[in-house]
Amino acid sequence: MPDQDRAHPGNAPASPPAASQQRPRPARDLTRSPWVPVLVVLASLILWELAARLTIPILLPPPADVAEAFWKSAKDGSLFRHIGASYFRILTGWFVGCVIAIPFGILAGRLKWVRAVLDPFIEFFRFIPPIAFVTLFMIWFGLGEVSKVGLIVYTAFFTTFLSTMAGAMGVEIERIRAAQCLGASPRQVFFRVIVPGTVPHIVTGVRLSLGLAFMTVVAAEFIAAESGVGYLIFSARLFAQTDFVFLGILVLGVMGFVANSILKRLLARIAYRYDVNL
Repeated sequence: MPDQDRAHPGNAPASPPAASQQRPRPARDLTRSPWVPVLVVLASLILWELAARLTIPILLPPPADVAEAFWKSAKDGSLFRHIGASYFRILTGWFVGCVIAIPFGILAGRLKWVRAVLDPFIEFFRFIPPIAFVTLFMIWFGLGEVSKVGLIVYTAFFTTFLSTMAGAMGVEIERIRAAQCLGASPRQVFFRVIVPGTVPHIVTGVRLSLGLAFMTVVAAEFIAAESGVGYLIFSARLFAQTDFVFLGILVLGVMGFVANSILKRLLARIAYRYDVNL
């Protein structure tokens, strides 16, 4: 009779998995913690305060002085008027420039005769900075908003145009031929193959041109404006108010951050559909 104390092999308990076979826990990604930006900002303020203590306020005002300048200009409403004026010029000029540049960029990328006609003008004017046209635009369009918005249209056009044209030229010929073999008409090839293939470059172009629009509006407001963040910086420089100069610089950074964040949200669906990294 078999020994009853002997366990049947089939009833043997499963041995615990070896430590080497256990799946390691993924490392915690600290870069996604919401506290990282807060700590970076606090560290920057501390370094700023320490650097300000080592020099004189006219060269590097401490954060408290800049905060006081913000409170004064926000209290009388002048800061928000400057922000509104700059935002209007930036967004209007940037939008008009992109709307003009995108269709011309696609046509120039796909049609050689359009590219041959536009290429001499593009290659000539894109090397001339917008600030060189400030005086000329003032003479042509006056001191109002048209001259400043026109400079931003000029800036946004070239960046968006060149990026869009590069995307249209880079559409694979195999995709076009495959669509033609399936019976697609030229119109369908254009709107369902070429335009979607150009979208990633269009997204890149409009985002780059938005940043350049901020640079251009400051240059325009330095010379021919009575409002705007650029005018705030320029007028503060004349009276050696370094705290207001720093305030204008910080406000421009915040404005750009907000505008870029909103643009990324608006482009999120397009980026997801066409696999574009924002």
